[in-house]
Amino acid sequence: MITTKPSESCPFQKTPVGQSYDVIVLGAGPAGVTCATLLAEAGKSVLVLERELMPRFHVGESLLPKTYPTLKRLGLLEKMKQSAFPKKYSVQFVTEMGKLTQPFYFDEYIPHESSQTWQVERAGFDLMLAENGVQKGAVVRTGAHVIDVLFDKDRAIGAKVKLKNGQAGEEEVREIACEVLVDATGQSAFLANRLKMRESDPLLQKGTVWSYFEGAIRDEGKDEGATIIMQTKGKKSWFWYIPLSDDTVSVGCTGSMKYMFPGDGSTPEQIFERELAKCPEMKRRIENSKQVTEFKVTKDFTYRAKQTAGPGWVLIGDAFGFIDPVYSSGILLAFASGEFAADAIIEGFEKNDLSAKQLGKWNDVFVTGLTYFKRLIYGFYAPDFSFGSFFKKYPECRNQMIDILMGDVFKPDLETLFEKMGDVVPPSDI
Repeated sequence: MITTKPSESCPFQKTPVGQSYDVIVLGAGPAGVTCATLLAEAGKSVLVLERELMPRFHVGESLLPKTYPTLKRLGLLEKMKQSAFPKKYSVQFVTEMGKLTQPFYFDEYIPHESSQTWQVERAGFDLMLAENGVQKGAVVRTGAHVIDVLFDKDRAIGAKVKLKNGQAGEEEVREIACEVLVDATGQSAFLANRLKMRESDPLLQKGTVWSYFEGAIRDEGKDEGATIIMQTKGKKSWFWYIPLSDDTVSVGCTGSMKYMFPGDGSTPEQIFERELAKCPEMKRRIENSKQVTEFKVTKDFTYRAKQTAGPGWVLIGDAFGFIDPVYSSGILLAFASGEFAADAIIEGFEKNDLSAKQLGKWNDVFVTGLTYFKRLIYGFYAPDFSFGSFFKKYPECRNQMIDILMGDVFKPDLETLFEKMGDVVPPSDI
């Protein structure tokens, strides 16, 4: 069963907290814990402050094959292999006309075990990451509400935090010092909002309604754990279908804000049913299933901060930027930014240089990879663009598309794909 509420016996809610650390990380999601784990392994004292108790619900369950190197570096491959998370071998698309395209099987392009990845239930997955981080030396404290980031002029020097102590509800406000502060607060983007650095993409103002279902139709064999992306008639919205453990499926629908939420008083359930009627393939798969959680809503997806780092501070994961989830890039980008930031911080301590330039030295490579995803998303939403027609004309670009679908975006040879796509940008009213 999907976990939607935090445990009352969270293992980190009573963790003692010191007065100062080399690094404070705000947020215990995949980005923050990846960064903290690698820093702790390098001998740095690291404190992770997480507002919620764990395990806690979070959407974003599908891993891309290129998360494999990070899982290996974190020492989690064997745990993943032994887990009950469904194995994912491919991604499949369903066109607005209801045509099921040929699945993209990753092992046709990667003759290695890394071609197989997983669909993860985030409560359990994030807890696994956090427990691994603690084993490697990081300090994780939940029930920690960060009130403010402390600065000396423009340099981050610590955090002011309200700590909840145990079940009785006592609270203690503390100021904790650090040499580097890493913001991994997800879409709340604590520091980017505080410094007024967050900018939305006007072309990708999207909203989503999603829930979980038991007993939905799954494909058989190798295709049982596949992510399926289904466009609705008219391409005004699309559905994701992500098989999870315990016969549970994550199903969500995404479209433009003003299309999904026109202000007519429709409930999330009514919006979901309205779009489901336009997607026969999804309707077929879930019509005899049981909805097991209430509908949830997320609005205003795609944004990015103006910069990755400043003196003594770094932004990673969704705290830096978030893009539309159509290609399941979230955890891949979280892992990558966590790794990039950790390596830059470790080198910064070695060089006694914690400047913005040093801490953000990975910015250009990371932003280029993020932009590749976003440009592919523009093509997905463009009403007059068809990837099927495009690959018939340019079959040599198919491998580059597969690279992006697998998450292999931090390399320079993908640009030719977009040169041949031309100016594929959706109009602002989509």
